[in-house]
This record gives sequence, C-alpha cells and structure tokens, in this order.
Amino acid sequence: MSSDYFMDRSGWTPDELDLWEPIKISKEEIDEEIDRLASQPRPSNGRRHSLIVHPRWQELGVGPGLNPGVRVTLEVLLPGEETTPIRHNSTQINFCILGSGATIVGGNRVNYTQYDTWNFPSMTTYRHINDSDQIHARLCYSNAPMLEKLNVHIVEDDAPEMSLRTVDGGCEAADKPLYNRSDKIVPLGDEGALLMPYEILVNPEPVENKSLHWPWAGVESELEKLGSLDKNYRGRRLYMMYNPATGRHNGITPNFFATITIRPGGIVDRPHRHTSSAINYYFAGSGYSVVDKKRYEWKAGDLMLSAPGWGVHNHASYDDTVYELTVQDQPLMIYMESLLWQENLKEPWRLLGSENGFETNADELTKAS
Repeated sequence: MSSDYFMDRSGWTPDELDLWEPIKISKEEIDEEIDRLASQPRPSNGRRHSLIVHPRWQELGVGPGLNPGVRVTLEVLLPGEETTPIRHNSTQINFCILGSGATIVGGNRVNYTQYDTWNFPSMTTYRHINDSDQIHARLCYSNAPMLEKLNVHIVEDDAPEMSLRTVDGGCEAADKPLYNRSDKIVPLGDEGALLMPYEILVNPEPVENKSLHWPWAGVESELEKLGSLDKNYRGRRLYMMYNPATGRHNGITPNFFATITIRPGGIVDRPHRHTSSAINYYFAGSGYSVVDKKRYEWKAGDLMLSAPGWGVHNHASYDDTVYELTVQDQPLMIYMESLLWQENLKEPWRLLGSENGFETNADELTKAS
C-alpha cells in the first residue's frame, strides 16, 4: 500500500525555469492610485496603501508581491495624518516619491523629502507622519512574501514603542558575566568542523541593525561625479546605499540591496543576468530595457519588474539623464550561496560571495585622464 507522505521522483530531471515576465506600472497608473487612496476616508489605523502585485503571484502560492520574494506597497498620507504604530519581523526599504514627511522608528525621528531612502529593521516599532501641507506618497519594499510562504510573518498592530533587548540596551542578561564563546565550541576532526552547544545556539552574537537615512541631496551630489565617467567605462554608474549591519552581504537590509543609478543620455548597458531579481523605479529621464529579447519602454515615474531572476537583460537611456532606484534580493542570495552572476554573456557565470567577482576598468580610465 502506498503512503501519502512520499513522492517518488526517481530519475527526475528539473524543468526549465518559468520566469515571471517583466511588467511595468506606469506613472499615470501610480498617480491615479495615489488620487484614489487620497480620496478615501481615513482608515482606522491611518494606513492608506495598495500592494503592487504581479498577475502571476497566486500561481506559486506566495504572498502577494511584485516578484516571488519582494512586496512593493504604494503608501499615501494626507496632510496632518499619522499612522498607528506597527512592527513586524519583515524588514523594509522606504523611498519617498511625492511630498515629504517624517517617520518615528525605534523612538527616533527621520525627516524625509522626495527621493530620500531609509530602512526599517525587523521588529522595530514605527509610524509615519505627514506634517506638511501636501499629500505624500512612498514606495515600500518588503520581504514579507517569503515569510508568508513560510507561514511566519509576525505583525503586531498598534505595537508599543520598545527597543530590542541587546546587551548594550540593558537586557536581563547584561549584568551576568559573558563567557568566552570560543571556549564552548568543540573542534571535531582536522578540517574545520565544530560542535556548538545549545547555550550558544540560543544566544548568537547580536548585530546592531539601525534605521538609516540616505537623503537624496547627498546621494545626488555623489552620483554627479559618476555621471562624468568616460563612455568606455565597463560598469554601471551607481551607488549602493550600504547598511554596515549586512556585512559582506552588501545590503540595505539583510534581504535587499538598494542602488541609485545615474545613466547619462545615450548609454547602453551590456546584456547580463543574475539569479537575484531587480525592480526599478525611474524618477528622471527615459529609455528602454531588453529582457529575454523583448523590448520595454519606460519613463520617469514608471515602476518596473525589470529583471526576473536569471533573465538576460540590459538597459539603455535616451537623450536625457536617467535616475533610477533598483532593489534586488542580492544579499539574501549571497547568504544562501545562490547568487549566480554573469556580467558578460561571452564569459562563464560566477558564484558571487563564494568566488572572486568581476572588475571594471575604472582605474584604467582614471590613469588615462
């Protein structure tokens, strides 16, 4: 008699990847949704927002998202409005696309204006305030779909203002002597295998993860320097907004990186691909992307799932300078040893974070100038 608990896959070979197709949400559609949200009565918790979802999100049984691992939310506040406090074990990136406002996160106030970026660590209580005389709108990027797929997305609405209990913050164990962790770990064999006791398993060394703020004015001034690079530059003219708590995984949160690119007029990138997926918000200029041989036009104010994981793609600008925010799940991929990256399709891919990556010709151009 066969069991309901086994699935025989003897001789099974994997199917080809079924990539989600790129989609573009136009500026006009975003503006219309901002107006619609603004016209509604204030919700009891003050959070006027809509999820921006891919038509295929239900096929995989994942939480609603713009790609399988990333949720993008359009959030709106009217002048004088404030949201109730909330916290959750998903992390977030916020990007202001209209107006200005403030966030109280972990008891600290972040004042922001258009095109500012800031992050929210896990389980840190926050609320949003619009103390201006204009509507403001934000794009919020979250790893909630992955946690919902695992059925462990914990959300506390109307949460109390409280900090995480770290040693420096004065937790109950702060006045107890800390033992040397390395003394408790037992080596096994000669190749580096170790045995870790339960006392360390349930008390890993904490890493402080702060809410950080990247004002657009400062980011823009640094990007202008990249805009003057020679057109022969083999690389992308961008800065990643780096959160040092992510360490070698290069992120703004443990899941995502966020970069802002300056793309002068007439720049065409080389086709490349990576297992991390990319979502672009264009806020100046216009251009096009080619993804798996299909062309997509975009302009300032458009939001686009521009690179499904492992899809071959490249981007190009028309006459005007382009500015774009890109969010990818690269840090998570590096941590999982899953980040395959092929910078040049004529050369093999590399497993970034586990082997040497790629170099540009920036130093050569600097010496030549």
